[in-house]
Amino acid sequence: MTRIIINGARGQMGQALLQSAARHPDLNVVGAIDVGDSLASCIDSADVVIDFSAHEASVPVAETCARALKPLVLGTTGHNDHEKRQLANLIAPIPVVWASNYSTGVNTLFWLTRKAAEILGPGFDLEVVEMHHRLKRDAPSGTAATLLEILGEVREIELQKELRHGRVGVPGPRTPSEIGIHALRGGDVVGDHTVIFAAAGERVELTHKASSRSTFAEGALRAARWVVGRTPGRYDMQDVLGLR
Repeated sequence: MTRIIINGARGQMGQALLQSAARHPDLNVVGAIDVGDSLASCIDSADVVIDFSAHEASVPVAETCARALKPLVLGTTGHNDHEKRQLANLIAPIPVVWASNYSTGVNTLFWLTRKAAEILGPGFDLEVVEMHHRLKRDAPSGTAATLLEILGEVREIELQKELRHGRVGVPGPRTPSEIGIHALRGGDVVGDHTVIFAAAGERVELTHKASSRSTFAEGALRAARWVVGRTPGRYDMQDVLGLR
């Protein structure tokens, strides 16, 4: 039996986690907390904490987990560079699964994107398009940011210099090294991501579309089971799924 605490339990992902966990007899939710609740007051009863809240909450959550030496599954996105550095330092004593997306399908998309970028080479222009519901706070999405990081690594470019967030006016011809990113918002879209590889005469598109948050919840619960008992360090869903 894996005992879990869900932080951000009143949010959309928190509710999906609670519903999914209820279907697994090997999981026991010992805490469902949100803004105004104390993680420290219940953390001793848990084997692992799952956080899907807001980026402002991640640092205090990580502090509490590190102090109690409890594993953490971190699914919150939208962290700025300062918060990312703080988190990287705080989580050193504990095992942490830190991923931008917990869907098995999306993590397959990450793997395929790397392979396609390696195979197709620099002759293909790169564009990423993502769409989410109207209430999503951060843009581009954490999943799109991961896709961009993968493309940047393969192309060996500095993303801050080469990213183009949409285009307006007269930006001029596309440069060979730039990567376009386009964030769409509307309705109740759970999450769509497309990576476009475009060359003269042909185009390859890799697309993942999520129709239910349960896919992310199931992946996060799988990560929670997996991380308990691991050596301290930072992991992601590629590790959980054995895709390394």
